[in-house]
Amino acid sequence: MSTQIHKAGGRFEEIGSYARAKRIGPFVWTAGTTAIEPSGKIHAPDDGYAQTRYILSRIKEFLGEVGAEMRHVARVRVYLTDMKHAAGFIKAHGEVFKDIDPVLTAVTAGLTQTGLVVEIDVDAVIHDTDGTIAI
Repeated sequence: MSTQIHKAGGRFEEIGSYARAKRIGPFVWTAGTTAIEPSGKIHAPDDGYAQTRYILSRIKEFLGEVGAEMRHVARVRVYLTDMKHAAGFIKAHGEVFKDIDPVLTAVTAGLTQTGLVVEIDVDAVIHDTDGTIAI
């Protein structure tokens, strides 16, 4: 099996020796992703819906860099600073993953900067539309 990694140029990726996405064969994982824009600015501070949409768009990019698509996502983990942000998260998640239906786990956790309210990571398996996996 081949291995691919994608680094997005984040300030801690080299220091911490990690990738934004990693693919081994048909299996793909993404790092926890928050709503920090490439400029370093927080996207939509304290807005769970807007941050979720932004984060999932970034994750879509990261998956694409290693040959995966959103339809391949099997598991989503979300970390919310407060469950009051769950409604915004779940609305955005439902819009993005309509008819994909990955399994989902949500927990509360502290995040690194004030204004960040959502962090998401996903696991994916690259497969054909009938579920066939080429290994």
